[in-house]
Amino acid sequence: MIVVLGVLGLGAGPAAAVPPPPTIVLVHGAFADATGWRDVADTLRGQGYPVQTFDNPLRGPAHDSALLEKQLAGIRGPVVLVGHSYGGAVITNTHDRDVVANVYIAAFAPARGEFVQGLLNPLTYPGSRLLPPALQLKIVDDPTGPGGKNLDGYIARPYFRDIFAQDVSPATAADMFAHQKSAALSANLEPSGDPSWRTVPSWYLVSRQDRVIPPALQRFMSSRAAQGRTSEVDASHASLVSRPGAVAAVVLRAARASQQ
Repeated sequence: MIVVLGVLGLGAGPAAAVPPPPTIVLVHGAFADATGWRDVADTLRGQGYPVQTFDNPLRGPAHDSALLEKQLAGIRGPVVLVGHSYGGAVITNTHDRDVVANVYIAAFAPARGEFVQGLLNPLTYPGSRLLPPALQLKIVDDPTGPGGKNLDGYIARPYFRDIFAQDVSPATAADMFAHQKSAALSANLEPSGDPSWRTVPSWYLVSRQDRVIPPALQRFMSSRAAQGRTSEVDASHASLVSRPGAVAAVVLRAARASQQ
């Protein structure tokens, strides 16, 4: 009987529960849309992680993070948020108890009261080429703006590749330009709220050849938001397109850490 019990495993303890993989939500920034995440998303799905993208309206951190929180409310289980560029300001202002990690990809990670344009102060952190005539303005229909209109910024075609994605092919840059979404000028001037990175474990990937957010500024922000969890890649601002493997590796690192 003892032998039978041993064979049947009746005396064994309960099997350890395997934590579910977190859903990874990818948040694009200004002058881009969700298609920029295509290769990163494919890699993450290939590793068994459910992936969603967020169609960022680019209207302002408070407005955009509120919409992101609505999307997160429909996800069961843990979530890893990944923000690129201005998308970092959005995930910084997103507060959801199911978020187990933030990942910043060449992104803004503001403290309370800071705003994008203020962080891009050329006297403190010179190097951004996101200036006129490359940066153009246009009036757009926008129900969130005064009188149903808003003043948006975008990168003009002749400058797009050189500033945003100098390390991709001309054909890829042309496709990215075709998918460019303009951002409300007011979004760059809106002060950030309490940062989620103060309580949520966060990772940061610095782009060393960034011509939008100077690398020195990225290192400053990452020293507060992701101390000890920062790495660098020799890439343009659009590292998610030019170096998707490096970006996916950082996201996987955060996702796997959240499962331990």
